[in-house]
Amino acid sequence: MICCYVVGYRRIKNNMAQMKLCVTGAGGRMGGALIRAIDQTEGLVLHSALERSGANSIGRDAGIGAGLPELNIKITDQTDQALNGADGIIDFTIPAASVILAQKAAKLGLVHIIGTTGCTGEEELEFARAAEMGARIVKSGNMSLGVNLLAVLVKQGAAALGEDFDIEILEMHHNQKIDAPSGTALLLGEAAAKGRKINLEENAVKSRDGIVGKRKTGTIGFATLRGGSVIGEHSVVFAGAGERIELSHVAQDRSLFANGALKAALWANDQPKGFYSMLDVLGFNK
Repeated sequence: MICCYVVGYRRIKNNMAQMKLCVTGAGGRMGGALIRAIDQTEGLVLHSALERSGANSIGRDAGIGAGLPELNIKITDQTDQALNGADGIIDFTIPAASVILAQKAAKLGLVHIIGTTGCTGEEELEFARAAEMGARIVKSGNMSLGVNLLAVLVKQGAAALGEDFDIEILEMHHNQKIDAPSGTALLLGEAAAKGRKINLEENAVKSRDGIVGKRKTGTIGFATLRGGSVIGEHSVVFAGAGERIELSHVAQDRSLFANGALKAALWANDQPKGFYSMLDVLGFNK
């Protein structure tokens, strides 16, 4: 299990009503970025901080761990306590934990922002069920506003260029990332597939080794790099006869993911139950 708990000090921001958020994975780098971003965002306040059972950060003050002054909110692994009184969950953890949190969000009618990647088809169905039962879920392979704009451009490019241009998606992340291709690469692949009106799974080429033969027309290729401390780099290549178009995004700070997730939380707080994406948040699905 994950989670952390915190109900204590809350910074007052302009005396306005605050959306109370529980941050999961609060002891990690992304958790720290989220806690710092919440501290700087009007309309939001940290309510609790969750971690997995046995995490070294349990019992630590969530503010101190994030490089802030003490918040009097201790990181915990007691999920139900952490969610008691919360309005929403910000969740960048692992698929199994995200499914459990979605089920709890459904029972409590909470906003659940999911940045977790590497989810199976069955886990995606669990999120959809939770949304039907009462949760307001926003899930994306990448919470960056720039990446989601890139996905829109990729869809448009794929539709306009057609099969005369081969599509290859290249991604690189730090050496601690456990899933591949990245959730962002798959998000971009889905955008390209939608542009061409094809099924991604039936047309994706996620690895090449040995004598694989010539490239099949209409497929969407993926290449994965891992190393060092790279936060995230993605390029979509449209390769035609005599010309090449590249659309790219480089993440230089985890705060961009945190800020996107918080924008999604504020947006979802005013929405009915449902399963949304960042394209909904940005108004591209109207």
